Amino acid sequence: MLTSTDFSGLLNRRFFNNFLPIPATYYLQMGLKTPDFQLPDITNSQSVRLSNYRGNCPVVLAFTRIFTEKQYCPLCYPHIKALNERYEEFVQRGVEVLMITSTDEQQSQTVVKDLGLKMPLLCDPNCNTFRRYKLGQALGAPLPAQLILDRDGILRYQHLFSFLESNAGIDKLLTELDQLNT
Repeated sequence: MLTSTDFSGLLNRRFFNNFLPIPATYYLQMGLKTPDFQLPDITNSQSVRLSNYRGNCPVVLAFTRIFTEKQYCPLCYPHIKALNERYEEFVQRGVEVLMITSTDEQQSQTVVKDLGLKMPLLCDPNCNTFRRYKLGQALGAPLPAQLILDRDGILRYQHLFSFLESNAGIDKLLTELDQLNT
C-alpha cells in the first residue's frame, strides 16, 4: 500500500518568509555576550529569558529546523533525538540546553509530546531570534545552529549550518563544555 506524506500546515506564512536562501553568518563575536531574548518554553509551560541564566550556568542554544509537528528536517531530527537522549549528560555538567524552533505553540506542544522532550523547547514562530542571531534560512525554515554560552552569557563556541556538518555532534558540544571548566 502506498502512503503519502502529510504536508498539511507546511505552506504557511512562516514557510514563505523563510523560503529564499540566506546564508548563516558568523555575526556573533566570540568572547562577547549574545543578544537577550524571551520566548515561551513549551516543555515547562513558562516563559524563558536568556539573561536569567547569566551568572547561574552555561547554556547551549540549540536552534533547530522543524517545519511542522509532522515534518522534521531530515538533518535535524537525529540531532534533536540525540540531544534529548543525552540531555542528562548536560544537566550533570550543570548546563542547560535550550532548544529553539520556529514552530508555533500548538505545533511545539505536539513535538514535545511525540518526542518526549526533556529539555526546554522554546518556540519562535516569527523567527525573530533566528534572524537576530543571523542564522540564515532556506526552503521554508531557519537554519540550525548550536552556540555555547559560559555562565556569564559569553559566547564560547558556535556551529552554524553547513552541508558538510549540519549540526555540531553531541560529543563535540560536551567536549567544548568540558573545556569551559578547565
